[in-house]
Amino acid sequence: MLRDFLLPIMEADGWEWLAAPVQQLISWGASAAMVFGGVVPYIPQYRDIKRTQNAEGFSTYVCLVLLVANILRILFWFGRHFESPLLLQSIIMIITMLLMLKLCTEVRVTNELNIKRRSFSAADSKDEEIKTPPKRSFLDFDLIYFWHWSKFTDYVQCVLAFTGVTGYITYLSLDSIIFVETLGFLAVFTEAMLGIPQLYRNYQNRSTEGMSVKMVLMWTSGDTFKTVYFLLNQAPFQFSICGLLQVFVDMAILMQVYFFSCYPQKPASHPTHPASTKAL
Repeated sequence: MLRDFLLPIMEADGWEWLAAPVQQLISWGASAAMVFGGVVPYIPQYRDIKRTQNAEGFSTYVCLVLLVANILRILFWFGRHFESPLLLQSIIMIITMLLMLKLCTEVRVTNELNIKRRSFSAADSKDEEIKTPPKRSFLDFDLIYFWHWSKFTDYVQCVLAFTGVTGYITYLSLDSIIFVETLGFLAVFTEAMLGIPQLYRNYQNRSTEGMSVKMVLMWTSGDTFKTVYFLLNQAPFQFSICGLLQVFVDMAILMQVYFFSCYPQKPASHPTHPASTKAL
């Protein structure tokens, strides 16, 4: 499509020899944006957590959703080979989410220990032993503390266990077209639903206070670019449909920003949370 657009213009100006290099350059640029664009919003968040040593505003369930979605997308690739940049994007996103989990876990455990120390100091119990926060492990199989463990290695164990089970099921079912297509749909649908918790939270709070509008604009522009990329490169239909769904969710959040700023609502009785579950 791009060549059909460029060639007539360059031929008219005598620059037809530049058409192929320009097209290749644009193609490489689009692929690079696809591969790395998804992780860009998390870079300032990582730096902010590192600087403030406070991870309260970041929901690690974002990491869970993105890890599941991208692991399923990689498995889908074995059943139906799609664009290589999309495969690389999933690998880089998994690495990014693991780095976010590592930082958040270390910060959270350190803060819990510091709170314990301050409480003992306030009670003048210097001679009393300071107890460390309770250890929670993936191998405890306690659903109450699922995805709220004390060590980063527990998250890695969970991810490896999920990958092993789903990978084995995928290996046994690769000959089933229905299974492969369903797997691809689940991968992109899971990621497409990432903005729903923020949408619901805004509705509950009757406000978007504390939510970064710039971040939502970054989602919208990124999801729009991604969806156009899917459509132009004829990616599997699951990618295009769920990409459009992501854009609609982003637009709905932006509409909430406009509505709640123009027509302030009475705050809900429960406390608001300052951060988005998708952006942060």
